[in-house]
Amino acid sequence: MKRYVLAAGLLVTVTTALASGSAMLFAGQEKMSDVAIAAPADPAALAELGKLLFFDPNLSRNRTQSCATCHDPGHGFSDFRGLAASIGDDGKSLGDRNAPTAAYSALVPSLHRNEDGDWVGGLFHDGRAPTLEDQAGGPPLNPAEMGMRDKAAVAERLRENPAYREALAKLFGAETLDDPDAAYEALAKALAAFERTDVFAPFDSRYDRFLRGEAKLTDEEELGRVLFFSEQFTNCNQCHQLSRSQMDPQETFTDHRYHNIGVPENTALRKANGVAAGTVDPGLAGNPFVDAPQERGKFRTPTLRNIAVTGPYMHNGVFEDLRTVVSFYNRYNSKAAAAQLNPETGKPFGFPPVPETLAVKELTHGPALDDRRVEALVAFLKTLTDARYEKLLDE
Repeated sequence: MKRYVLAAGLLVTVTTALASGSAMLFAGQEKMSDVAIAAPADPAALAELGKLLFFDPNLSRNRTQSCATCHDPGHGFSDFRGLAASIGDDGKSLGDRNAPTAAYSALVPSLHRNEDGDWVGGLFHDGRAPTLEDQAGGPPLNPAEMGMRDKAAVAERLRENPAYREALAKLFGAETLDDPDAAYEALAKALAAFERTDVFAPFDSRYDRFLRGEAKLTDEEELGRVLFFSEQFTNCNQCHQLSRSQMDPQETFTDHRYHNIGVPENTALRKANGVAAGTVDPGLAGNPFVDAPQERGKFRTPTLRNIAVTGPYMHNGVFEDLRTVVSFYNRYNSKAAAAQLNPETGKPFGFPPVPETLAVKELTHGPALDDRRVEALVAFLKTLTDARYEKLLDE
């Protein structure tokens, strides 16, 4: 059963079927086509096509799941059901990673190594999709996500829709749908074009309005802002600041690099999805373009934009509450016994699954935080919520 509602100018598909997230442990990344198709002359029309595709459940095997199922535009382009890992189009396949927000994903650079030899960019938690187009082409063919058999099956679904036939012919040529590789590349290009629109990256949060002099922060939020950008009192900006300027109007709050911060195993998720407890998610080391043991346990730093409305948190969805995330970081600097306890369970935080690559230097930077400063950081992080989602902060 599906219903369609118009929200903020977008056709939002709400479906009762369960669907998969955007990343699965050990899931292979379908290689994009070697066929090169020319970029269309009308980028706006390409984005409009991508918008239609993004909300179309017919592009999944059982016609129950669209991109928007796990990247709901009404909830920060994340899974609105708050699942630690999303369920696939087949109604039973359960991932081992949390579906990341698609918001601001167009600003993630292509996978590459910087001058220091560090891996930077790429999509999914492990960067296995080098570009936004590669990422867009991943879920439809992932058997644990949208579950389409192959590119030919996707091309056949595209041919079913007169609007797609017309748009693809105009944008890429009348013969596009006759070649499954070309059809699939066109689909990926269209989805990526839609994800590059301002709908995904409006930069209109209260923090952005504060930078423009259009809003004020409360005393608590201002304390959180100062702490966040401080190199003396917190380690936040060690990984979550891209620009050297604290006033950059397009700060994405991520360095796009890969770090092992010791996120504990999500044992409840492992029990539900059948992955053996203690199985280590290799993270970046499992990326076929990297395949380096020294990168085990590292995951790409996510954006903090809309972080307050896109839980659960961490690559495996192990934490439900944003305050727990801040407390988790604080455990590395605090000697207090209470700081070592997960406030959601009352039990100690789990051990780092890959201790040998733990980012000890970054994690132990700065002093321990008292409760007031933890709350101030959480208050500041809430100001990074896009205007359209601010109402969700009260839920």
